[in-house]
Amino acid sequence: MSEPMLQVQDLRCAYDGVPVIFGVSLEVNRGEIVAIVGANGAGKSTTMRTIAGLMHPVGGSVRFLGEDVSRVPANQMIRRGISYVPEGRRLFAKLSVRENLELGAFAEKDRASVAERLEEVFSLFPVLKARSAQIAETMSGGEQQMCAIARGLMSRPQLLMLDELSLGLMPSLVEKVLEAVAEINRRGVTVLLVEQMVQEALEIAHRGYVIQTGRMVQSGSAKDLLDSEEVRKAYMGM
Repeated sequence: MSEPMLQVQDLRCAYDGVPVIFGVSLEVNRGEIVAIVGANGAGKSTTMRTIAGLMHPVGGSVRFLGEDVSRVPANQMIRRGISYVPEGRRLFAKLSVRENLELGAFAEKDRASVAERLEEVFSLFPVLKARSAQIAETMSGGEQQMCAIARGLMSRPQLLMLDELSLGLMPSLVEKVLEAVAEINRRGVTVLLVEQMVQEALEIAHRGYVIQTGRMVQSGSAKDLLDSEEVRKAYMGM
């Protein structure tokens, strides 16, 4: 068995010395969609931010493609093949859709390659092609989310990390966005997804982890987690 693409071992994180993540471990294999699910404030986004290099752990390790990247800063992580789409979209509000997307390929100097990547993301999200000259903040929430995902893809990542895609979206749009994530995965991109909408996330994932107050409390195939009595009670109101 080849080693996992991403391996997080006994990760411990703190804000201003106050511990918030207590020994989280997880693995993502090439070609998978892995979901980290749990309630608000459970530590999902902190885990993602640490993997992405936006904060450094106080203990444990993050390994990507066999290398320890626990101390690698976020801008270097992108060059190594990890792209992080943060919670809340974080688009450059006053720039056009196209300008936002081009910023996602900042490390690529070859204009022809950037143009090729634009066509790839436009084939995934045709609405963005139609809106490419539109100012980002004037689009709907769903369109902005698509733009944020597309910008994340512009660096041609091996691992795409998506944080709380459903935030502020209508249920019908959540479904559409998650369908796009499944299609991105079919096109060969490995995905790590953090999501409060547990059922929706597990329906497109291969495997999942349940995080509660900074600790992993359950893991398994997405199907096993969907069938789990505890998960259904705690997160799906069943």
